[in-house]
Amino acid sequence: MSHNPGSPSPIQPLSLGNVVSAGLKLYSSHLKSYLKLASVAYLWIFVPVYGWAKCSATLALISRLAFGELVSQPESVESGRRFVNTRLWQFLVMGLLMLAISMGFTIVIMIPFGILAVILAGIFVASQTSGATVNPIIVLTLVLLILLLIPIFIVALLWVQARFCLVEIPLAVEDNVDGTSTIGRSWELTKGHVWRIAAILFVAYLITFPIQLPFTFVSTILQGIVETVAQDRPGYAILLSLARLVIILIGGALVVPFWQSIKAVIYYDLRSRREGLGLRIRDNSDK
Repeated sequence: MSHNPGSPSPIQPLSLGNVVSAGLKLYSSHLKSYLKLASVAYLWIFVPVYGWAKCSATLALISRLAFGELVSQPESVESGRRFVNTRLWQFLVMGLLMLAISMGFTIVIMIPFGILAVILAGIFVASQTSGATVNPIIVLTLVLLILLLIPIFIVALLWVQARFCLVEIPLAVEDNVDGTSTIGRSWELTKGHVWRIAAILFVAYLITFPIQLPFTFVSTILQGIVETVAQDRPGYAILLSLARLVIILIGGALVVPFWQSIKAVIYYDLRSRREGLGLRIRDNSDK
C-alpha cells in the first residue's frame, strides 16, 4: 500500500511539528466533510441523551476517518458512520464516565486553591472582628502562593487531558472495545508520552485561539447584554442567550475537526511506536 504523502513515515517517531502539520493537512484537505460532521454533531447536543451519544459518536467519526487517511485506508463517511453507530450507547457510557473522572480530577486539583482562599478569607474576617491590622507579609505570601498555583493548575489540566485525549478513538476504530475499556486504552497508549502530548495540545490551543477569539468576544458581549435586560425583558434575554449558544457552537464546529485530526495523528503515532501499526499495514499491502 502506498504511503500517504501528506503524513510522516509510519516507522519514524513523529515530532511535535510533524503531528501539528499532519493534523493541519488532514483538516484542510477534508475541510468540507469534517466541518459538516462537526456541525451535525453539535446540532445533536440539543437532543437529550440520544443526541449526546450521537454527538460523541459523530465527533469520533472524524478521528476514524482521519486515521484511515493516515494508514492509507481511506473510508467513506457512510461506512464509518455505520461502524460508530453500532457503538452509539457505548459512546454515551464513555462520556458519562469521563464526566465523572473530569469532575474528580478538577476537584482534587482545586483543593489547594480552596484551602488558601479559606485561609485568606479567615484572616480578613478575623481582622475585621478584632480590629487588628492584617499582616501584609502573610497576605502577600498567600497571594503569591495562589499566583504560583495557577500555572501548576494549568499544567495539571494539560497532563490530565493528555492521558485521556484519545478516549473516543479506540472505541471508533478498534475491535473488542467498549465505553469503559476505551478509557483504559487511552491511558495505556499515552503512558510514557504524556509531556510530549501535552506540548502538542498546548500548541494546538495556540493555533485555535485566534479562530475562536472573535466568537468568544461576541459571546461575552451578548452575555453582558443578557444580564442587563434579563429582568426587564426576559423574552429578549432568552433569544440573546440562544444566539450566544449558536455563536459558541459555530466557533466550536470550526476548530473541533482540527482537534479530532490532531488526536487521530497522536493515536496513529502511539500505536506505531507501541505496536508497529504503520509498519504492519505497509508490509501487508506489499504481499
